[in-house]
This record gives sequence, structure tokens and C-alpha cells, in this order.
Amino acid sequence: MTDQNTTTLQNDNTANKKVWFITGAGRGLGTDIAKVALAAGHAVVATGRNPEKVVQAVGEHDDLLAVKLDVTDPAEAAAAVQAAVDRFGRIDVLVNNAGNFYAGFFEEITPEDFRAQIETTMFGPMNVTRAALPVLRAQRSGLVVTISSTAGMAGGEFLSAYAASKFGVEGWAESLAPEVAPFGIHSMIVEPGFFRTELLTPESTSYADSTIEDYADRTEQTVKAWQSMDGQQGGDPAKLANALIQLAELDEPPLRFAAGADAVGVFEARAAALEDQADAHRELSSNLAHDDA
Repeated sequence: MTDQNTTTLQNDNTANKKVWFITGAGRGLGTDIAKVALAAGHAVVATGRNPEKVVQAVGEHDDLLAVKLDVTDPAEAAAAVQAAVDRFGRIDVLVNNAGNFYAGFFEEITPEDFRAQIETTMFGPMNVTRAALPVLRAQRSGLVVTISSTAGMAGGEFLSAYAASKFGVEGWAESLAPEVAPFGIHSMIVEPGFFRTELLTPESTSYADSTIEDYADRTEQTVKAWQSMDGQQGGDPAKLANALIQLAELDEPPLRFAAGADAVGVFEARAAALEDQADAHRELSSNLAHDDA
């Protein structure tokens, strides 16, 4: 290969190189996304509450910047975004991944824990995105990826706090899309089914104390079932990370991505259920206008 061809190849690689900003990169899916993005030749700003643990999880790399970030702290979000710009000059893909899981029946989840769930998995992505949007607007480009869950499409028992946060983040991210589209910015919501991440580990999941006898048996059964699923989930987070890299390359990324065959099933069931509910009382629903309308 001639020197001229080598230079051309290097320029092409530089042109294709993107800066990924990933929250919750110290373990689980965030670590996989960071590793895959680096392997694909991109630069990565990997954030977490402990940057040293982030580096240990992702591995040393010339194009890696590990930054301290608690997503519930707007000041830390602003500082992390500034650190990314200082190092790499831009942000092309923001991945709102950091999360936790407060599980339990609604009556048994304390108000404090319910609020803590919302603070992390709903307001957390909002804090980081609010800090990053001025950068993306100035560039007139960018992709905001929000890791939601099938619990953001369909609620279920033991999921009241988590589903509330995910339903909320979905409404926010879907509404954000048309607001920022004129600036060349896209919003993509990712709804994973069950993946072999660390979401069900003791480090990520907090179970409400069993305090009400009426729920006691179901609580015991549900906790045992979920604990037994930890490490046995069917989804491969490395494959999901690869899928996100592919989707981020599209000129028009999807507004929603069903991650996993089980997630596709949830999408289909939800669509069918909504159609059934629309039809069930169609005449009553359609006759609620003023008589003079």
C-alpha cells in the first residue's frame, strides 16, 4: 500500500469515527456497549460512579475516557459532558443506560424508594440529555439512545415503580424526537427483554420488604423466581451492543427498537391488546362529543 493510500484509509477511518458517551458503563450492558464501540474504532466516554471501576471493566484504551457521573446529579452530568468535549471535541451518540431496579408490590414499596427509582431511571436520562443537547444542537447532528425496557411497553405485578419510570422515560424520549429533529438529532428508544446483564443482581435490584400478609406468599415466590433467573436470561448483551452500533450508523435510526425475540412478542401483544381495547367500547368512546359538534 502506498503512503497516499495509507493516508486515504486513515482519513476514511477518522471520518467514520464517532464519539460515544455511555452512562452506567462500569458493568452490565454499558460495559458491553463501550467495548464494542471501541472495537469498531470509535472513541468512548464511559461514565460511572467510580471511574476506576469503569476502566477495569472496559479495559485500557487510547480512545477511552472514563468520567465520574451519578446521573441523578445535574452538575455532574454537565461536568461529564464538558469533559467529553474537552477530550474529543464532540459527542455523536449519547447512550442513556445507567439504571437500577426497585421491585415489589406497590403498597410495600416505600415512597422514598419509589422516588429513587424515578430519579435514576427517568430523571437520570433527562439530566444527561439536557446537558448534552447544546453540544448536539451546535453540531446539528447526534443520536440520543435511551435504554428502556419491555416494562416501558407493558406493566406487570412487582413492577410498579420500575414500569412507571420506564413508561415515563418512553413518553419523554418519544416527545423529544420531533423537538430536536430540525437540528439533525435523532432519538431512539431501546426496549430489551430479558438479557444476561446485572439488572437482577443484588447490586442492581432492591426488593421491597414484605410487610403486608396479603402479599407475603406472592412476594416470596416472585423474589425466588427472579433470583433464579439471574445469570440465566436468554439475551446476549454483547449481541445487543453490536446491534446498537449498527443502528447508530443508519441515516434514520428507528424511534423504537425491540431488543430480543421476547421484546418483539411484547410489542405484538401490546399492539393487539390496544386494538382490542379500542374496539371493545368503540360506540361509547365515539359518542362523547358535544351535540353541536
